Amino acid sequence: MAKRKQTGSNTGGKAGNRKRKDAAVVIPKVESETGGMIASEGQAVEKQTAEKQVAEKQTVKKQIADAETADNRVTGAQADDSAYQERLKRHHDELRWLYMELYGNDSMFAELLENLRNFYLERNESLKGIDAEREKDPDWYRRNDMLGMMLYIDNFAGNMKGVESRLDYIEKCNVNYIHLMPFLETPEGRSDGGYAVSDFRKVQEKLGSMEDLESLTAACHGKGIRVCMDFVMNHTSEDHEWAKRARQGEGEYMSRYFFFDNSYLPSLYEKTVPQVFPTTAPGNFTWLPDAGHFVMTSFYPYQWDLNYKNPRVFNEMMYNFLYLSNRGIDVIRIDAVPYIWKELNTQCRNLPQVHTIVRMMRIITEIVCPGVLLLGEVVMEPEKVAPYFGTVEKPECHMLYNVTTMATTWHTVATRDVRLLKRQLDIVASLPKDYVFLNYLRCHDDIGWGLDYAALEKEGIRERAHKKYLNDYFQGYDGNSNSRGELYNADPVTGDARFCGTTASMCGIEKAGDGEAMERAIRFDVTLHAYMFMQSGIPVLYSGDEIGQVNDYSYKENPFKAADSRYIHRGAMDWSLAERIDDGDTVEGKLFAKLGQLERIRRQEKAFVANADTWTVETWDSSVLCIGRYFEGEKILGLFNFSEFDKTAWINETDGDYVDLISGQERRACGVDIPAYGFYYLKKK
Repeated sequence: MAKRKQTGSNTGGKAGNRKRKDAAVVIPKVESETGGMIASEGQAVEKQTAEKQVAEKQTVKKQIADAETADNRVTGAQADDSAYQERLKRHHDELRWLYMELYGNDSMFAELLENLRNFYLERNESLKGIDAEREKDPDWYRRNDMLGMMLYIDNFAGNMKGVESRLDYIEKCNVNYIHLMPFLETPEGRSDGGYAVSDFRKVQEKLGSMEDLESLTAACHGKGIRVCMDFVMNHTSEDHEWAKRARQGEGEYMSRYFFFDNSYLPSLYEKTVPQVFPTTAPGNFTWLPDAGHFVMTSFYPYQWDLNYKNPRVFNEMMYNFLYLSNRGIDVIRIDAVPYIWKELNTQCRNLPQVHTIVRMMRIITEIVCPGVLLLGEVVMEPEKVAPYFGTVEKPECHMLYNVTTMATTWHTVATRDVRLLKRQLDIVASLPKDYVFLNYLRCHDDIGWGLDYAALEKEGIRERAHKKYLNDYFQGYDGNSNSRGELYNADPVTGDARFCGTTASMCGIEKAGDGEAMERAIRFDVTLHAYMFMQSGIPVLYSGDEIGQVNDYSYKENPFKAADSRYIHRGAMDWSLAERIDDGDTVEGKLFAKLGQLERIRRQEKAFVANADTWTVETWDSSVLCIGRYFEGEKILGLFNFSEFDKTAWINETDGDYVDLISGQERRACGVDIPAYGFYYLKKK
């Protein structure tokens, strides 16, 4: 079992020796509200249970049958909640069945129902109007006009008011969906980029307030822009109120995490649970000397895993979820979805109970705020990601990230070989069209090389050697590379590492200088975006990519960031560069104009809708990828050259003439010559 140690009540620990006890594990006693995690005995308890069951049934009956007379505690006025009651009636039985399957606790379920209605009543009329519109048009997010952008609030515009003042720029980018990177309260220096939340109902002071968030979301809605935020479900910061009270030995709060007073059970978990950060945060438990216990910490020592076997945890986290939804959030990104249920003798990943929880979240959303979408962060290959969509009858997430295709894209850049990418795209195309993926080239995180190594080995490519090649290539050390960037979490023992860098730097814009090298780098950057737009789903830009912003090495001067190379691609938006977007002689102007043209084409051509038919076409050149799209009689072919040399796509589409959507010129879709790092969008006439 890898070792970590914490010193003090509020500091992240470093690797070190752990204090051990030989005593048996002590399970802390829990207050009655934790819902039967600690069994009670005797007739008095049986009587209390029966009374709770009766109370729960009366609560449900009252909500469904007597809603018109319910007291609106928020406004003091009578609430017309017939829509809510209809949704509750439609979903109640399944929600109760799932809840009781996990928790078997009537009183906690009754409390959940009561609070669902409270959050509905607190939801403002504007948001209820959006809910109603989206219920009538459930495919609203599947259209070809959806374009996203991820951004850090402080890096982009200082604070939330600053972002609100920049909405015109976001509109000019043709973006109608913004993902605000983590902005909830988190301890500086122990934040994991905002994913260690200490208060789910407070905005970081430097970024603004909940009132500023509501103002921003309302302003976005006024411009037709949807807003996404992260909801970190798996863990809290050690500075969260629950964690502080657990650290002090309060049993009720200890039961909201995984506490053990000796190393026996943690050592059993370590036998089967993989390590997330084996180099920078080895192991899955942290010893707390002041508390005399181990606590489960799958990510960093200051991020304590929540215990979803405790219904109090589920209820309270759902209340936080609904509170944030009521601030005007349109899309909730569920962080680290596969991790949220833990069982001994398993990998604690992708367990069936995870799907039960996500399904309950979907039901709760459809009851209280049906205009809100669930976006799941599931870092696996598409065929393993698919279960998180649920089924047609019992859906879970509305959207998922297309993580493996992103990583395979950069593998294709480094190898100039599209075969693995073609296989990946064929797998995605074989999935039901109801599945909506978010596609991206770069995001806030590193690139982990989770490729299909079984397929690569058939071509003689070994995993360790290939990972080394990819990391060397993107650092600019191998393969005639023009890329620049840095490694993250490099492990000299296993040879594993992840990579960090912006799209522009990885395409060669940072290295290029002036002249032909720069033109080629810009062309490749645009080609990769054109390819991303051709995939099924919703394309998402990373803020700064629209102007070719390169790596920012200044993070090394900040003691809170210097150890985390991911900050190389989390630099502040350079607004002096953004001022050049209308100057066609600049890098920024060229990129912005070309990406704008792609965005307009995608919005205008109905073959780009999320549920169009998609397939790949054999080009008989391993450097050239061809993707086809078809919808309601319209057909488009995308041809993409991943090589630095001119190539010919040996396709033979004999169904008529085509027009190049970029130049407007007519051409045949047979034996198409493509310039180095170039592309074509060919539409059948």
